[in-house]
Order: sequence, then structure tokens, then C-alpha cells
Amino acid sequence: MLLEMIKGKIHRARLTHCDIDYEGSLEIDIDFLKKAEILPYEKILVVNATNGERLETYAIPGEAGSKVFRLNGAAARKGQVGDIVTIMAFSLFTKEEAETMLPKVIVLNENNEIIAVRRGRQDIKE
Repeated sequence: MLLEMIKGKIHRARLTHCDIDYEGSLEIDIDFLKKAEILPYEKILVVNATNGERLETYAIPGEAGSKVFRLNGAAARKGQVGDIVTIMAFSLFTKEEAETMLPKVIVLNENNEIIAVRRGRQDIKE
């Protein structure tokens, strides 16, 4: 049996762009993807704390250091610049793996700066 578990999370990011005329997905600064252990083009769940919307899409790597979070295509209708979103990636684990697996979580402030890095609920130093 395999269990689907969260493996990486970017918490409280602020949308920087919403571009309806661009190919769909969510563009994310590659530095944030790496830090949260989310791969480019990996399937993600995006939840918008500002308006309650949820969507599944994939992560497009954005320019390193840009702090970009750009909803593209049809997904752009699910948010507005400044909305607070959480991005999650999931993986399949055996029961044994799932019992010890702790997701990598980064928490951002209102300027899309990392204020905490966690493994599960424990802060870690990097």
C-alpha cells in the first residue's frame, strides 16, 4: 500500500503577478523550489488563503532571486497580486516511509522573504 503524503510546502507566499495570456501554471522563484524540495514541473496544489480558491497545476521555475509567484493562464483567475497562497507538493510513500517522513516547509513574510525553514513542525538551520 502506498500513502500520498505532503513532501514540500511553501507557506504564505504573496502572488506577484497574474498573467491570463501566458501558458498555465504557477511560476516560482527556483530558489524557493529548491529550498522546499519541489522540482520544476512537479504537480502542486495551490491554496489561496485570501479568497479560498484551490487549484492543481505544476511549478514552473522562475528566475533565481526574483521572489516571483506568477499565476498563469486560467489559473490567473484564481487569485490577484498580493493574495496569500500556500503551495504543496505530494509524493507516494510506503507505510514504513510515511511513518517517519517529515515534509520540508519554508515560511515567507509579506515581502516573500524566508523567515523559517522546517522539517515537519521543527525549525531547522540551513
